[in-house]
Amino acid sequence: MRILHTMFRVGDLDRSLAFYTEVLGMRELRRQDYPSGRFTLAFVGYGPESEGAVLELTHNWDTSSYEIGNGFGHVAIEVPDAYAACEQIKARAGKVVREAGPMKHGTTVIAFVEDPDGYKIELIQKKV
Repeated sequence: MRILHTMFRVGDLDRSLAFYTEVLGMRELRRQDYPSGRFTLAFVGYGPESEGAVLELTHNWDTSSYEIGNGFGHVAIEVPDAYAACEQIKARAGKVVREAGPMKHGTTVIAFVEDPDGYKIELIQKKV
């Protein structure tokens, strides 16, 4: 068994795809419209779905925004350099909500960014 994907409901699919592809550097892997259900599914990731988990962006055509709730935490992405990643994300108009630095009570270097719908993405610096 393996994890296939994590699903986010997004209010504006084009805006979300721009964030995940242009700001975080993922690729759009596939997209499918479901006219009878009035929704679109788009899958993004850093590699093929057969090789790793991806994100499913679900856009319900008649819903422009969602409340995140207090149960969801974040999705984590490993990066070679969290400090550089934050600078690159800001240069691409991404929103860094916690600058890179050691985690509280630890030494792992982390940062947090926020996507256009308010979902948190944790950047974890790869340990060498």
